[in-house]
Amino acid sequence: MTKQEEIVIKAEKRTIKGKQVSQLRRAGILPGVIYGHRVESQAIQMDRHTVSHQMASITPTTLVTVDVAGDKIKAFVRDRQRDVLYGTLTHLDFLAVSMTEKMRAAVELELTGEAPVLENPIYLLNHSLNEIEIECFPQDMPERVLVDVSGIKTPEDSITIADLNLGENITILTDQSEVIVSVGYIAAEEVEAPAVESVTGEPAVVEKGKKTEEEETA
Repeated sequence: MTKQEEIVIKAEKRTIKGKQVSQLRRAGILPGVIYGHRVESQAIQMDRHTVSHQMASITPTTLVTVDVAGDKIKAFVRDRQRDVLYGTLTHLDFLAVSMTEKMRAAVELELTGEAPVLENPIYLLNHSLNEIEIECFPQDMPERVLVDVSGIKTPEDSITIADLNLGENITILTDQSEVIVSVGYIAAEEVEAPAVESVTGEPAVVEKGKKTEEEETA
């Protein structure tokens, strides 16, 4: 489980809305909105270059502090909208949370270490589960859960939810019997087949397909 460091996102209140928001983007300003616990929904704006750099290391369960002109609000990044062609951020949604109320979230599982069983080329690891659902206070929410595969030494070894230890502050809601990692076999023809390069040129897409502010006011 990776420990979170405080991330502060500087923001200002935004008065420009609707179709005129595109003017902000051309000026290097990233529009956004923050809403949630004891926060009246308000439009905000941020420096696009700075925030884009911060977003590179922020997951959906990374607790951030949004500093809106001195008013510091604890929140999670709820949604990121991107330019369809260039993949650049065009809008951010922040969900303000209470630090005294537990919440549920899906947290990413990341494999770490080297499995000794892979020293034999006929074996491979089956990563069957990519995330788990947990419940805890926002300050205890992990950015991701690390799963060490160094203990997988034989084809019979596996890692299940029951093998995870996230501490007493986090409750795992996913079924304890769910398998995260198991060992599989590589087919003989698959081992001998030559590698074929493939190139794709698909553009980035909006993560959740939400309408932009310009479309909503059209």
